[in-house]
Amino acid sequence: MANDDNTHDTDDKLIQRYDTILKESALLSTFSGILFGFLLNMAINIPANFALIDKITLIAALYSITVAASLFVMPVVYHHLQYPYGSFHKFKSRSHRFIILGLIPAGITLYLGLELAIHSLLGFIESFILASLPFILVYFLFRSRKGQFL
Repeated sequence: MANDDNTHDTDDKLIQRYDTILKESALLSTFSGILFGFLLNMAINIPANFALIDKITLIAALYSITVAASLFVMPVVYHHLQYPYGSFHKFKSRSHRFIILGLIPAGITLYLGLELAIHSLLGFIESFILASLPFILVYFLFRSRKGQFL
């Protein structure tokens, strides 16, 4: 009987870890879905002052966030297609890979969205430069946490 209790405790811990990964995936999927909705609304109701480059940037941002949302939802899809599976490590590593790969197009979308907003106020070149500043700041803050700057 005591052996069954230990197995149950192990299963509970395993489920909690699955749950953590699935919650991360759900949070990122929600974020990307909301951002997709804003961009789609903007694409449907294109402002009158949008130049051709703005329309191309908006389309690129829509494609990028679509890829990101698809990658963020993949851990949930993978969980349901492969459950039950014997290796938590396999699930964890594949989910990690999906999420990391999804962060790249999500970052590109954030950059393009910021560029669109700045371009409506400033010129073309200035908007591309200024939109990169938050990402440069985050890069240096990330590197400085371990005392590495470049």
